[in-house]
Amino acid sequence: MEAIIESCTIGDVEIKIETGRLAKQAAAVVVSIEETSVLVTAVAGAEPRDLPFLPLTVEYKELNAAAGKIPGGYFKREGRPTEGEILNCRMTDRPIRPLFPKGWRNETQIIGMVLSHDKQNEPDVLAITGASAALTISDIPWAGPIAGIRVARVDGKLIPFPTFDQEAAGDLTLTVAVTGDAIVMVEGGGAEVLEKDMIDALMFAFEQAQPLIELQKRLRERAGVAKRDYVPPAVDEAFLGAAQDAARATYSDALKIAKKHDRSEALRLAKKAMVAKFAESHAGREDDVKGALSKLEKKIVRDRVLDTGVRIDGRGPTDVRALHIEAHPFPRPHGSALFQRGETQALATVTLGTEYDAQRLDTIRGDVRRTFLLHYNFPPFCTGEARPMRGTSRRETGHGKLAERALSYVIPSQEDFPYMIRIVSDVLESNGSSSMASVCGGCLALMDAGVPIKAPVAGIAMGLMQDGDKVAILTDILGDEDHMGDMDFKVTGTPDGITALQMDIKIEGLSREILEKALAQARDARLHILEGMNKCLSAPREDVSKYAPRVETIQVKVDRIRDIIGPGGKMIRAIVEQSGAQVNVNDAGRVSISSDSIESINKAKRLIEGLTAEAELGAYYQGLVTRVADFGAFVEILPGTDGLVHISELENRRVEKVNDVVSEGDEIVVKVLNIDQTGRIRLSRKAAFGVDPSEVQNMRA
Repeated sequence: MEAIIESCTIGDVEIKIETGRLAKQAAAVVVSIEETSVLVTAVAGAEPRDLPFLPLTVEYKELNAAAGKIPGGYFKREGRPTEGEILNCRMTDRPIRPLFPKGWRNETQIIGMVLSHDKQNEPDVLAITGASAALTISDIPWAGPIAGIRVARVDGKLIPFPTFDQEAAGDLTLTVAVTGDAIVMVEGGGAEVLEKDMIDALMFAFEQAQPLIELQKRLRERAGVAKRDYVPPAVDEAFLGAAQDAARATYSDALKIAKKHDRSEALRLAKKAMVAKFAESHAGREDDVKGALSKLEKKIVRDRVLDTGVRIDGRGPTDVRALHIEAHPFPRPHGSALFQRGETQALATVTLGTEYDAQRLDTIRGDVRRTFLLHYNFPPFCTGEARPMRGTSRRETGHGKLAERALSYVIPSQEDFPYMIRIVSDVLESNGSSSMASVCGGCLALMDAGVPIKAPVAGIAMGLMQDGDKVAILTDILGDEDHMGDMDFKVTGTPDGITALQMDIKIEGLSREILEKALAQARDARLHILEGMNKCLSAPREDVSKYAPRVETIQVKVDRIRDIIGPGGKMIRAIVEQSGAQVNVNDAGRVSISSDSIESINKAKRLIEGLTAEAELGAYYQGLVTRVADFGAFVEILPGTDGLVHISELENRRVEKVNDVVSEGDEIVVKVLNIDQTGRIRLSRKAAFGVDPSEVQNMRA
């Protein structure tokens, strides 16, 4: 089998796309960087389905064998998609979906499979380019190609396709999808990045990704097949125009109603009346009438915004809806906050746990331990709907990850705050950007829980409507404005910079000037919301909730870890049993002690300090005589640590026999006279005569 391969070099890496060797019954490509390879296939059904939407599904699977791993758990088989796989599906879906022709109703499926993973070059961004390449060489009508690229900023320098280590060391990471003319999707964040630096990174990503566009064009010339014949459904412009003219006045009035449900009900009744009216003379064309009215609704809203600057709810382009914020609305959660912006409301709660609560993930890159989580829930009642609840949706997973990324940059390190932190954001009302309400509510809940975050974070959803030279950038968009606009982007950050950015662009030719204006407008809105949050809760509470577990840490030398654990874990189990506290030791010697009782924590600390303490020169200890010899007595002053009291150091007089002064099992006070280079300790009993009891240490467990 002869494969067709095209390649290009971006930065320091070579990217290859191959076709013709694998999965030849589908349009299939293998995209590779170094030893990381992803197979992506594209297949579409032969006949259209009777559906009112594009039936596109995107799947992504990380095979454990790709990294030489066997899955964990009992079944030893890959199961349902992980959170990371779901996020990658969404990241691939978002830039390719708008490029299918309007009216395309053939079942279409994109599947990405990681075949090889070198644990340094991430495969997720390759799947974006792979999906584009597979569609480009296929017979499926599609307006690509696009390219996916990740950039990171390390030590002030932007790097395309960073390795995992480079990304971890950077302060900015973006995943960007581009066409030959424009950026179409952005996902990422940074450590309080300035707006100018964020735009520089976006432009850098756009320029660096262009060779991937050219590569796919070359691949299509060599391996592409003719696109199947596709004729968009015929449009009866005269009929649609008549339906729109008949409904224009009623729709214009309905779209001036500020409240979401009142407006929706007025539009529903207007649509019902129009469908009934045209059904009398045009039977069977109800769907055409509904389609015409949807277009009319979009045109009225857009024209009003672009011509007059007045939005659906009467606001101007830069206005933020009214805020209502409560800190600690309920007593028992460790931290909680209620955040409302207009008709969007989120209740965020924070739960503090111990290291035993940390999430452990079995990934192809190895075991991952997560101590900060944000889970987002979108129940049907938040939009006034009644529908089944079928578990966490892909949308909920994606929105939660965006909010989690936004707050992750201000979460203190485990060394500074040794807790597992879980935020849950339950959306109770929704009319535009509940994910940004989750960021604001989550930040306040963290502060209410006493988490010492580096700075408060707020988020805002922005929109864009553009028609020729007319441009309107909208702050704090409604759900309808998201649907009818040309760009949806969400920006989160502190007063000093951006922590997360998500952007989906439906038009081409978005200029740097518009981006700069949009991010500046978003910053103004962010600062306005931060001011409102500050009035409610200006700083983290000084202590954690009385209902939260107490966690303290101590640092021990790595070579003393074995003393804490003991043979077969015997010693650490004894500490837990005696103290009632949970004890966890990591490989770096950081010991985490947690309990609801401060007495239990203190007892565990005393036991651990006794096990790991080292003798101090000149210090006094209450010791136990463990063995008697002719030349002196061996005394244990710390658990597992003993020294020699020479016969001459037992008394202030000459001693003939050691047993005349001490016997095995006696407790005596001794002073450390010397510790030699090999660690041998010389003790003295007579030097401890008359010492103040407060100076004597008794640390034997």
